[in-house]
Amino acid sequence: MKKFPWLMLLALLNGNALADDFAGLAEAINGKHRPADNKARDRYRHPQQTLEFFDVKATMTVVEVWPGQGWYTEILAPYLKDHGKLYAAHFSADAEQAFYRENLNSFINKTQQNPDLYSKMQLTVLQPPKFLEIAPEGWADRVLTFRNVHNWMKNDQAAMVFKAMYKALKPGGLLGVVEHRNTANKPQDPKAESGYVSEDYVISLARNAGFEFLAKSEINANPKDSKDYPEGVWALPPALRSSEKDRQKYLNIGESDRMTLKFVKPK
Repeated sequence: MKKFPWLMLLALLNGNALADDFAGLAEAINGKHRPADNKARDRYRHPQQTLEFFDVKATMTVVEVWPGQGWYTEILAPYLKDHGKLYAAHFSADAEQAFYRENLNSFINKTQQNPDLYSKMQLTVLQPPKFLEIAPEGWADRVLTFRNVHNWMKNDQAAMVFKAMYKALKPGGLLGVVEHRNTANKPQDPKAESGYVSEDYVISLARNAGFEFLAKSEINANPKDSKDYPEGVWALPPALRSSEKDRQKYLNIGESDRMTLKFVKPK
């Protein structure tokens, strides 16, 4: 009998190991608990490829920073609940702005309606400058944030938030950032009023906090996004703040062009 080539065996074993690294991720993404409207955004947000790029494994401790209505939480909570740990660093219940309080309450109500998925998730607070302890220091394997950097810039809080994310990570832990991407070489508005931020600006924020830049991906790129709308990025879905007559135009463009960046906390 002909022996099975050892190189083929090694490749097979490596392939199985790679599959096992992200076991359960597709199941979480395709789960019946996710509303159809949220699943419809997968074609723009590419959760499987994005979380694999950030190397998020089911056994890890992960912090999701400012999860909003919980679009990614719907995926991360069931993915991590059996073998890992999820911290959701949300707004403060005592925030001065009603938007923050209402958004937090909506998130809490959502998680309470499905305790089987969310009961092991731990809620923490990120509300600069007062609340910055998003997880125990040096505890997280991954810190992830999706489309939030412009909000911190608007309130002059970006530097302190990046430091808080750095503090929460273990040495060797990764920070994953997805953000609306500004036109290359365009001067960056430090307040990011349009919602768009340049890659170089985000990389600078991370490096100033102590991170090293690892890699970027075009997973969430959208070349149809011209980034020149009077309403800023909010002209596009899902916000669609433009006039009704332009609605189809912006639906045809889709969600924003986004950078997908990966950083490491040095050992």
